[in-house]
Amino acid sequence: MSRVTSIRRPPAGYIETLLAEQPKLPTSPLMGVNQLRSKAVDHLATLTLPTKRDEAWRFTDISALTKLLFQPVSPVISLENIDVEHFYLEEATTRLVFVDGVYASELSIITEESGVTVVKLPSADATHAELIESHLGRHVDLEDNVFATLNTAFLHDPALITVSRNTAVIDPIHVLFIATQTGVASYPRCLVAAESGSSVTLIEDYVALHDETYLINSVTEIALADNARVNHIRVQRDSGEAFHIANCSVSVGRSSNYQSVSVALGAKTSRYNLNVLMDEGAECAVDGLALIADSQLADTHTCIDHSQPHGVSRQLHKCIVGGKAHAVFNGNIRVRQDAQSTNSKQSNGNLLLTEKAHVDTKPQLEIFADDVKCAHGSTIGQLDNEEVFYLKSRGLSDSVARNLLTYAFGAEIIDRIPIPSLKRKLEQAVLEQTSLLL
Repeated sequence: MSRVTSIRRPPAGYIETLLAEQPKLPTSPLMGVNQLRSKAVDHLATLTLPTKRDEAWRFTDISALTKLLFQPVSPVISLENIDVEHFYLEEATTRLVFVDGVYASELSIITEESGVTVVKLPSADATHAELIESHLGRHVDLEDNVFATLNTAFLHDPALITVSRNTAVIDPIHVLFIATQTGVASYPRCLVAAESGSSVTLIEDYVALHDETYLINSVTEIALADNARVNHIRVQRDSGEAFHIANCSVSVGRSSNYQSVSVALGAKTSRYNLNVLMDEGAECAVDGLALIADSQLADTHTCIDHSQPHGVSRQLHKCIVGGKAHAVFNGNIRVRQDAQSTNSKQSNGNLLLTEKAHVDTKPQLEIFADDVKCAHGSTIGQLDNEEVFYLKSRGLSDSVARNLLTYAFGAEIIDRIPIPSLKRKLEQAVLEQTSLLL
């Protein structure tokens, strides 16, 4: 029997069973939202969970997920600020907290800042209909994406943020998703619409209060109108036994700028799909760091799609892999025929700390235009023995020298986060985790 045919398919009816386990959602006051959910439920009948037989998932085995039937989230939220305040960021004057996917108003702070609107879907009315129906579900591709479709089918309590035209939001907006329950599936959803000439910083943060098994299936949509700027920091520090599947779709308007830094530290199995669609003269910088050990698997798939001319994109993704962990990076830069004068550069660096750690990397360039300047590259290696020797000759122990070099490799990404308190938290987390990897 060939290797391909021996791969186990998810059991028939798995998605149907998962749907049946979830409670029926209340009807939304917006007809468009109800139609979006209904369409997603119907589309699920045509989809199956991916396996290693599927090209886009050939390095990522999620068969363990099919052996688990997650229960509905309990809507009761019993947390107090003292339980989770160590996750808060002092710079964020607007904080939206979701506990197991359910909005927690008592833990949230919404500043009445001029030009920023935060909408709660259950209380949305006709004044919000245009924003929601223009963007919600319009940017993420559901065609062959079972996880994004599941999230849309369970759409109930999303974070909806809009920044008005020519508004510069100084303080970051912190959207904090906290996992507290075991054996449940939650479906976080976030939509950010930055109108023409606006700017905002979004922190999308996933944390856990326990180290048990659960499923996070999230979708984020970010829409930048012309001349807008969005700085998007995404941090995933879930339980070491969790499954974390995420889809983020970004539409970058004419002459707009999207900056992204993603950091993956947690979850037993994680997958992050980031798709960026670039309009004329748009710019983006997409940076990422995966720091994993033991038997963790962290998979990052990105696509920067230059659809119009004069676009500029930069990408740096790094993986630090210890134990028996497995990192995957697939980065696709696509330059369409009309996207002349595109300037794009992609780099992927991987540091393996043990003999059993491994990485699969696939940087890609798809160029259909003639007048472009594009480059990509990837490296895989271990710590440089000469650098270790140099530090030891200056009085450091072998373990401290290796820890310092490992930290420095990842710190290049952390340094690109413009939020001092979050930067300090992540620097400490990386220092602590690197000391355990060696």
